[in-house]
Amino acid sequence: MSNRVSRRRMLQTTALAGVGVWTATTGRVRADAAMEKLNVACIGIGGRGGANVNGVAGENIVALCDVDEARAGSAFDKHPKAKKYADFRKMLDEMEKEIDAVVVSTPDHTHVHPGVMAMKMGKHLYCEKPLAHAVGEVRLMMRVAKETKVATQLGNQRHAYDNMHRVVELIKAKAIGDVKEVHAWVGGDRGMPAMPTVFPEVPAHLNYDLWLGPAAERPYSPEYVPYKWRFWWDFGTGETGNWGCHILDIPYWALDLVHCTKVSATGPEVDAQRTPKAMEVKYEFPARGDLPPVTLNWYHTKTGPAVLKENGLPHLGSGVLFVGSEGMLLCDFGKRRLYPLEKFSDYEPPEKTIPDSPGFHKEWIIAAKGGPASTCNFDYTGPMAETVLLGNVAYRTGQSFDWDADAIRGVDCDAIDPHIHPTYRKGWELDGV
Repeated sequence: MSNRVSRRRMLQTTALAGVGVWTATTGRVRADAAMEKLNVACIGIGGRGGANVNGVAGENIVALCDVDEARAGSAFDKHPKAKKYADFRKMLDEMEKEIDAVVVSTPDHTHVHPGVMAMKMGKHLYCEKPLAHAVGEVRLMMRVAKETKVATQLGNQRHAYDNMHRVVELIKAKAIGDVKEVHAWVGGDRGMPAMPTVFPEVPAHLNYDLWLGPAAERPYSPEYVPYKWRFWWDFGTGETGNWGCHILDIPYWALDLVHCTKVSATGPEVDAQRTPKAMEVKYEFPARGDLPPVTLNWYHTKTGPAVLKENGLPHLGSGVLFVGSEGMLLCDFGKRRLYPLEKFSDYEPPEKTIPDSPGFHKEWIIAAKGGPASTCNFDYTGPMAETVLLGNVAYRTGQSFDWDADAIRGVDCDAIDPHIHPTYRKGWELDGV
């Protein structure tokens, strides 16, 4: 048996022994697997993708894939030994036996296709938020991950921040009592990009047809590529999708949230093609064990939610306000404070119980080698991504609806179905969404 086959079998053994269970294998295999480097392929390597390539650069980068040669250039230059591709399908087909793990950092509308293909081949998957472009796609990603038992991680890098750990410990220690109300927001007014008026030739360095992927055909415009795709519904999920998984990660973790049961949204007049400059969403969550029901309010707002001014609280650019029976906790990714200030002036915080992260990308690599499950695996982050996307659905359809998470549908609200289970351009059909 070749060294390559032996190595692959060893990594597979540790991974399939059970997610997050080191003790299922012998000490010798555990040690060998931890020392072995994964062979990693990265899909989408410009922009945020470049940061993810750097995050896994301690492993073997064996393949790099991007539809834009110019935007991907620096990553190509840093890893000259990696095979270079434009089409992820060709890369995975040709290198199936060589690749152990895949990183997907493409626009939102092209997460599910490479993600599912990679996992079905048994490849561990790191995927940028918000996991997928539609709720049906999120569920498919979760289902395939569970079936294949691969290690997964959603790109919620701030989950590893020390301040987030301390906030979660405070809420779980009931520093402010029972929490029944949360306000979370992202600042700014990004959205509604200009409608294209001219359509130049596609640049020679861009494979625009591959960039479109499953989306309906439309003429090329720099208003879509390389970045403004985020604010077009066909490709992105707006600021709610861009920041929702990061910011809602704080209350999701602290309050053990999973699936909401009711969603409603308000905002400016809906544009069929472009995401808004502002919106508000209200989610209702049921009781969880001895934790009471929670109303979670999400805002995309330039001025901050009114609740801050009403309570004389400072306006953080983005953040979370927990309202409890015994006080309030205001935080962002780097700061936290309990209110009223005089009540908590002598408060002794609980003991630290959440361990430091070895590094966000490193968590996933360790999990792929048979170690503990990464903190933002799809079992945890899938429902959160689903909740974020449901806010967009409520806004776009103008529908307030009860959500049946088991059936993956709105109760007596068929109008939302096309946004939950999308259709794809010919040649990009996907079963199970």
